[in-house]
Amino acid sequence: MTRVLLFGASGFIGTHVRRALESDPRITEVECPGRATYDLLHGTPEGLAALLRTSAPDVVVTCVGALAGSVGQLVAANTVVAAKLLDAAATAAPRARLVRLGSAGEYGVVPKGVAVTEEQPTRPVSAYGVSHLAATRLFQLAGESGQADAVSLRVFNPIGPGMSEENLLGRAAARIRHAVAGGVPEITLGPLSAYRDFVDVRDVAALVVAVSLAPQLRYRVFNVGSGRTVTARDAIELLAAMAGYGGRIRETGTGPQRSTAVDWIQADVSRARRELGWAPGRDLATSMKDILAAEEAR
Repeated sequence: MTRVLLFGASGFIGTHVRRALESDPRITEVECPGRATYDLLHGTPEGLAALLRTSAPDVVVTCVGALAGSVGQLVAANTVVAAKLLDAAATAAPRARLVRLGSAGEYGVVPKGVAVTEEQPTRPVSAYGVSHLAATRLFQLAGESGQADAVSLRVFNPIGPGMSEENLLGRAAARIRHAVAGGVPEITLGPLSAYRDFVDVRDVAALVVAVSLAPQLRYRVFNVGSGRTVTARDAIELLAAMAGYGGRIRETGTGPQRSTAVDWIQADVSRARRELGWAPGRDLATSMKDILAAEEAR
């Protein structure tokens, strides 16, 4: 039976991770400290160590991180948080498994048509990708050396109910909903030609559970994707069709700096399938339907 300490439980991915953890009968307790209890981003290492000693978790999961911001903000939210957790756990919870969410942005530009494995060379092309790669590498080194039972999950493009407008499909869903409600003939988004691997957030959460409960881990990095790729344009046109929106979708400007240079990304998820018995269970249409239902409920 397993006790889990979960940071970032109120965020998009964290909300679904909490649900998945709490619904598994093998997990006895899921403790989700809010920022008032301990702020993983701004709190002191001593405060984190004290929390770990009090909680005595078997697994610590962090869904804390930043998608955008200055270089310093990205490093603080993605890299320093991971380092802080490794340092505190070394003395306060040395037997706990540490699980963090990384990003496909760690790979950078990859050959078109190739599904990337975890052994793909990592050459991030943005501060966002670098900040996640540094954190993943710290976890990898700690795990391989035996200093910590640490593992990173490289999440590709998470989608699903509750996603924010920081995410392309979340932004598109909100604009399509407003356009349908107001009879607006056109919405504007950034460039949509890039190929992306959209993975349902509930499948991401299922892998967090699987890696948290695995008796042993042979690897310290796992891809979390759907194993399929479509253009962002095709995904948004499907979303619009399912929402009953027949207006124009105009592409203008540039995409987010963290992914503009990456025209193609697709996950090879065979490691997680083979080692953990995990596989993505929801197709793109199912995710889209649930995104729209969540938008309508807002």
